[in-house]
Amino acid sequence: MTGVAVDVGALRESAAFRRLTAGQLVSLVGRQITTVAVPYQVYVMTRSPVLVGLLGLAQVIPLVTVSLIGGGIADRVDRRRLLLVTQTLLGLGSLALLIGALNQPPVAFVFVVVALASCAAALDAPTRTAIVPNLVSAQRLPGALSINIAMFQTSLVAGPALGGLVIAHVGLAGAYLVDVASFAAALLAVWLLPSQPPHGSTREPALAALRRGFAFIRRRRVILGGYAMDLSAMIFGLPRALFPVLAATTFGTDAQGLGYLYAAPGAGAVLAALSSGWLSRSTRLGRVVVVTIALWGLAIIAFGFVTSLWVGLLLLAFAGAADAFSAVCRNTIMQTLTPDELRGRLTATYFMVVVGGPFIGDLEAGVVAGVSSPRASVVSGGVLCLVGLAAAALAFPEVWAFRGRATDIPSALTDDAVAGPPV
Repeated sequence: MTGVAVDVGALRESAAFRRLTAGQLVSLVGRQITTVAVPYQVYVMTRSPVLVGLLGLAQVIPLVTVSLIGGGIADRVDRRRLLLVTQTLLGLGSLALLIGALNQPPVAFVFVVVALASCAAALDAPTRTAIVPNLVSAQRLPGALSINIAMFQTSLVAGPALGGLVIAHVGLAGAYLVDVASFAAALLAVWLLPSQPPHGSTREPALAALRRGFAFIRRRRVILGGYAMDLSAMIFGLPRALFPVLAATTFGTDAQGLGYLYAAPGAGAVLAALSSGWLSRSTRLGRVVVVTIALWGLAIIAFGFVTSLWVGLLLLAFAGAADAFSAVCRNTIMQTLTPDELRGRLTATYFMVVVGGPFIGDLEAGVVAGVSSPRASVVSGGVLCLVGLAAAALAFPEVWAFRGRATDIPSALTDDAVAGPPV
């Protein structure tokens, strides 16, 4: 088990990393409660799977727009101060949803608030991830990233499960209130961090800085290929927008069962992330990415055919485990190949993919379900996930061919290396 369990050395060695992890865990649980509450609220108000899917569009447009400039901002300012601002803005967004839930707002109000919160999240998450390599040693980085993923996926279990219970017994306002309160822990953790001043020049024009970040991604085709593969999985193979509909129709369950559906992928991902120690020694991280995304697609196809809630939960948990292994590998490759002065931009682009893709997927799933059926949307999405993965693997053979452990790759490249040959 020592060779399989996640490396927790980063938690022992870095007090700052411990505080950041604990504070963000509390905050992320609160955010995931809201992630369940918002689509549930829209579905109860409208009974429309298309409008629930449109929540993804309302979030992905500001997310992509802000991420394009957010990474550059994270590379040019003190990242600790930026996190204090973004966490405050996210807390205010949850407060607005709480006030709205107490006053029966129009559905447009909910869309506007989640769009604004998406803007803040597009700055917050990349900045937080870009800080991690500065808090831990290069040897502990794969373990720290696995812990980050385990933390996030734990919130995907605890948040939706708790959210379903809170909504069922207290109501939407109670769910939003828990989210508002959770931001106190995150703000305290960020406040206690050491200063995170920018590395390199902060006078580089914003447009030039953005171009340099994209140039780096184009040259590192193993990173670009990982993005393409993940997008195929998240756009076509993530049926979370259909969970409220499937809960009420296919599975015949209530808000508590809906919470379990949202929580199941996270449960599998937590178990995977906590058993990801072997990835620190693997020299074939790219192949792990390809295989695990294929397993994700197969699990989603099977999920589309089941009518038993518990079988469906097991399949979603299996899919979540596959996704966690893929995420650890993709994030480790990216963080170790990227110099610190570009990490904000690269992490923002990564965030745009891993969060923006599911929001586009919400729209795709909702529209397909609206013109056919929820189950047809799930199955066709899983098939398209596999087709997209195959296309990306052929277009970017560098992913399958990638060799090297994270501890063998330099964690801070020079400008000459940034402009060097593709990996």
